[in-house]
Amino acid sequence: MKIVYMGTPDFAVPALEALAISGNEIGYVVSQPDAARDRGKKLKPTPVKAKAMELGLTVLQPEKIKNNEEFLQTLEDYAPDLIVVAAYGKIIPKEILELPRCGCINIHGSILPRWRGAAPIQRAVMEGDTETGITLMYMAEGLDTGDMIAVAKTPVAEKTSGQLHDELARLGAELLVSKLDDIDKGRITAEKQDDSLSCYAPMLSKKEGKLDFGKDAKKLACEVRGLDPWPGAFTYLNGELFKIWQAKAVENADAKGLKPGTVLAADASGIDIATGKGILKVMMLQVPGKKRMSVEDYMRGNKIEIGTVLG
Repeated sequence: MKIVYMGTPDFAVPALEALAISGNEIGYVVSQPDAARDRGKKLKPTPVKAKAMELGLTVLQPEKIKNNEEFLQTLEDYAPDLIVVAAYGKIIPKEILELPRCGCINIHGSILPRWRGAAPIQRAVMEGDTETGITLMYMAEGLDTGDMIAVAKTPVAEKTSGQLHDELARLGAELLVSKLDDIDKGRITAEKQDDSLSCYAPMLSKKEGKLDFGKDAKKLACEVRGLDPWPGAFTYLNGELFKIWQAKAVENADAKGLKPGTVLAADASGIDIATGKGILKVMMLQVPGKKRMSVEDYMRGNKIEIGTVLG
């Protein structure tokens, strides 16, 4: 098949790599414009552009794709059989959705219709879902509302959003390649989504990283994992930023009516914090000017008074 691939971040790289060795033709790779990244503020290529250049593929980076006649004409002239989209970052307009012979398909990072939107991986972890996965779907004009081609599932367990991100990116690549021949030959029986089962997964914001110790300890442990690697869960200790990178709910523990955020214990095994329901044990943290460290390492040079209230 003649394919156009549209993607931008790291999540979209494995599928591009898989397509490149699948025996199909990739006429164009479309990615967001280069942006200033890191402290130097120099323009850097998107991860997908960097991989496409490494593979010797032609890259297009239009500022906009809606009402862009030049871009649309380029696609029409190429006449792709299929457009594959993975975290491209912009809504695909109707005229592009209707262009390819086999349609436009999307690699979506959740088991649809559960999480629709920009941050399905993080929201699944933060809300305590027991499993998540990848949905390969035909694209429609709505937000992640298209008919489903196939699903691949994986348990969430104790994984962070970052770990699941990498796992799902690989799963998506495998699922895509496994279905290409059926898509080409029209052998797909797509399944409609049940809109009543959907939840919106908005983009994360920095302020969401602040933990509310009034919540259940189990919910807080999920949030710590879901906020890793960005923006990171945090609170304040004696007025200073105190990031929490690893924590668990202590089984059958009672905070004994103490104010949420109160430190109950602090030693090499962890820092126990009272919550609205149960106790949260912190095992890995970060303080200003330092890298992530275990609580054991932190306690070697620091002391936290029992009864201190975080937040």
